[in-house]
Amino acid sequence: MNRKFLSLFFYLGLALPISAQNTNLTTQKSVGLVENNAFLKAYSDSLEMAKMRVADGQIRVAKAQKSKPIDLAKLFLPLTYYKDVINKEFNLSNHKLIDKTLLGIYLSKPALVVTTDKDLQQQQSTAVEISKPIQQEVDLVEEVAPTPIETSATPVDVMVIKPNFWTHKREFALQLLQSYVSDNWYKGGESNYSVLSSVLLEENYNNKQKVKWDNRLELKFGLQSSKSDSLHSFKTTEDLIRLTSKFGLQATKKWYYTVQFVGYTQFYHSYRSNDAKLYSDFLAPLNLNLSVGMDYSVDWLNHKLKGNVHLAPLAYNLKYTRLKDLSGRLGIEEGRYVRHDFGSELTLDLEWNLMEALTWKTRLYAYTTYKRAELEWENTFKLQFNKYIGAQIFIYPRFDDGVKRDGKRGYWQLKEFASIGFQYTM
Repeated sequence: MNRKFLSLFFYLGLALPISAQNTNLTTQKSVGLVENNAFLKAYSDSLEMAKMRVADGQIRVAKAQKSKPIDLAKLFLPLTYYKDVINKEFNLSNHKLIDKTLLGIYLSKPALVVTTDKDLQQQQSTAVEISKPIQQEVDLVEEVAPTPIETSATPVDVMVIKPNFWTHKREFALQLLQSYVSDNWYKGGESNYSVLSSVLLEENYNNKQKVKWDNRLELKFGLQSSKSDSLHSFKTTEDLIRLTSKFGLQATKKWYYTVQFVGYTQFYHSYRSNDAKLYSDFLAPLNLNLSVGMDYSVDWLNHKLKGNVHLAPLAYNLKYTRLKDLSGRLGIEEGRYVRHDFGSELTLDLEWNLMEALTWKTRLYAYTTYKRAELEWENTFKLQFNKYIGAQIFIYPRFDDGVKRDGKRGYWQLKEFASIGFQYTM
C-alpha cells in the first residue's frame, strides 16, 4: 500500500512540471523562442522513460494486491453507497470497471441506494478463527462393574390414620323463667315459674364420594306452674322426642337419592288448666313416616345458609296411639289404635347465620295424601351472648285437617315462647 502511494506521489510530481513545461515549449515554439531541436528531443525521451517507470511501478503494486471477491459481489448485493468509489473518482489513478458502474448508478439512480458500507460492516458477524483445532483426550479403560452405594437405613415408625368420615354435633340448653305478681297488682295477673330444657344430638356420615347418612335426635321438655290451676301443680309447655335418619347415594354434586325416616312422640301426659281431661301422652300419639325421594344440599350466601331439602313423591305414614280413648281427637278412627296411609312429603331443614351472634333455624314438614294434609313450620331464633348464656324465640304454626275442626282457628294451631338462660354448643 505504501509503495502505491509513493508511486502516485512521484507521478504527480513529474506530471505537473512536465505539463507546465510542455505548455511553455508550445508557447515558445509558437512565438519562435525554441532554437535547439536536439535539446527538445532529448528532453522528451527522458519524460517518456519516467512515464514508463511510473507505469511499471503501478503494475507491480496491482499484482501484489490480490483482488477481493467482495468487489464483484458489490454489483449483486443490495445497492450500497461506498465511499471509496467517490474517492477513486476524484483520484488520478485508473478507475476499475466495477467502481465506474456503481458510480454511474449513484449519479443516475440515487433513490435505489438502500444502505451504506458502514451499515453492512456493523451487521456482519465477527468470525473467530481458531488457530489450533480443539481435541479432547479420551482415556480408554477396561469395563468394570459399578461399585454399589451402600446406604445406612434407619427404621422409621409410620402411623397411618384412617380417615374419619363421621361428624358430631351437640347442643344443650336450659331456659328458666320466673314471674311474680302480687295479689293487689292493678292490672291483675298471676305468678308462675317455667323451665325449658332441650338436647340436640347429631351423628352424620359422609365419605365425600357416594354415601351420606345423617342422624338427628331432638329432645325437648318444658314445665310451667301457675296458681290459677287448682288441678295441676305443673303442666307441660314443650314435650318432644323426635328421631330423623336419612340415607343417601350421590346422584350429582348437589343431589342425592334418599330414603328418610322420621319418628316422633312425647315424654309425659298433657293437660289444660283446670281441666282433668288427658289430651296426649307417651306413645299417644306415635308418628312414623318413611319416604323415598331426593335431597338437595344447600350451601348459599358464602356458607352462611346451609341445610338440605328433601322431596319425596312416595311416602308412607303411620300414626299409633296406645290409649284408645284418644283415637278420635288424634285423627285415628274411633276404637282403633293405628291409622296408616300413603302420600307425598316435603322436608326442609335450614340454618341461617344472620349475624355473628344471631342464628335462625327453620324446619318445614309437609305431608299430604291428597285427602288430608299436615303442615308444621318450626322457627327458632337464637341469640348467643357468650359461650354459655343465650336467648331464643320459638314460633311454631301448624296445620292439620285430619283432626276435629276448631270453631275459632279452624285447622290452624300455634305455639310460641321466648326464654333466656344456659345454652351451649359443642
